Amino acid sequence: MSTITQVEAILKTTSKELEQIGEKILAEQRITPEEGLLLFEKGTLSYLGALANQVRERRHGNKTYFNRNFHIEPTNVCVFTCHFCSYSRVYAHRDEGWELSQQQMLDIVKSYDGKPVTEVHIVGGVHPKMNMEFFVEVLKKIKAHRPDLHIKGFTAVELDYMFRKAKLTIEEGMHRLHEAGLDSMPGGGAEIFHPDVRQVICADKVDADGWLKIHEAAHREGMHTNATMLYGHIETYAHRIDHMQRLRDLQDRTGGFNTFIPLKFRNKDNDMSHVSESSIVEDMKLYAVARLYMDNFPHLKAYWPMLGRQNAQLTLSFGVNDLDGTIDDTTKIYSMAGSEEQTPSLSTAQLVSLIRQVGREPVERDTLYNEIKNYKDVDLNTINSDPSLN
Repeated sequence: MSTITQVEAILKTTSKELEQIGEKILAEQRITPEEGLLLFEKGTLSYLGALANQVRERRHGNKTYFNRNFHIEPTNVCVFTCHFCSYSRVYAHRDEGWELSQQQMLDIVKSYDGKPVTEVHIVGGVHPKMNMEFFVEVLKKIKAHRPDLHIKGFTAVELDYMFRKAKLTIEEGMHRLHEAGLDSMPGGGAEIFHPDVRQVICADKVDADGWLKIHEAAHREGMHTNATMLYGHIETYAHRIDHMQRLRDLQDRTGGFNTFIPLKFRNKDNDMSHVSESSIVEDMKLYAVARLYMDNFPHLKAYWPMLGRQNAQLTLSFGVNDLDGTIDDTTKIYSMAGSEEQTPSLSTAQLVSLIRQVGREPVERDTLYNEIKNYKDVDLNTINSDPSLN
C-alpha cells in the first residue's frame, strides 16, 4: 500500500470534519486557524502523524538534514527576567554568571581551525555592557579570521536592546550588523506571541510586534532567519495557533524564514517549576500540527538536545526533517533547564547513525540548506577515521 493510500485509509476512520481537513492538506490547500485548532483538539496521534509524514515526504522525501556547527554563549547575565528561564542571572548577581571577552570568543572560534564546521551560533543573555559596538567588533574579528564561517547570531530580544541602546532604528541596526559579518539570525525569544501569555512569562522583553519587525527587517536586508515557539507551559492550543499564524503571515510577505523550531518547556530550576511538562504524545502532536499549519515554511526542526535522542528520532515520523547539528560545544541554555541531553554534542558519525536508525537519509547542509554531503551510503567507520568528516 502506498503512503498516500495509507493516509487516505486513516482519514476514512476519523470524523467527517477531520477527514475534510485531511483532504485539503493532501490537495495542498492551506488550512485555516479554526481547522488548525481542531487538529489540536480532536486529531489523534495516528491521524496527525500520517498527514504530517506525508507532507514531510512530499517536500523532502526521506532526507533528514543536519549541519556541523558550534555555539558561543557570550554571557548568561541578563537585564530581563523570564520566568521559564533556568539559564540567566540578573545583572545585580552577575558574579554568579559568566561574561566572555571579545578575545575569549575569538579563541573559541580559533579552537575549530582545521575542523569542517560551517556555522557558529552566537546567542546569550542581554548584558548592558555587551552593546552594539562590542558585537560589531566581534563579528569583524571572526570574519577576518575565518571568512567562510557562517555567523548565525543574536535573538530579536538581544537585538531590540542593542538597537535601542545605540539609538538606531531596526533597519539601521540590522544593516550595520550585516555589514560587520552577521549572516543570519536564529529564532529565539519568540516564546509565545499572545500578550496574555507573554505578560505572565516574559513581560519585560520585546513583544510580538517587535520580534516580528526585527525578523522582517533582517529579511528585507537579504538575510534568512529561523523562528521558534516555546510550548508546553501555560499556553492553550489557541495561543499556539495564534503564534504560528503570525509567523505564517510574515513568511507570506517576505519568504525569509528557513525553518520553524518548536522548543519544549523544561521546568528545572526556574520560576515555573510548578508547571508540568508536556507528554511525549503532546510533543509529537505539536510537531505534526506545526508541519501541517506552517505550509510556507520549508523546514521543521527538532532540537535534539532538548528532546533527547530517541524522542528526536520519533519526530522524524511527525513532520520533522531537520535535527539541527553536531552542536559541538558546552551549551548550557537547555542543560540548565533540565534537557534530556546534559552533554549536547554528537560526532558526525553519531548523528548520521541516529538518523539512519529510523530509516531516514542523513544529509549534511549549510545554514541556508544547501546540501554539502549525502551520508546515505557512507560507511560509519569511514566517517570516524576521516578527519575531514569529523
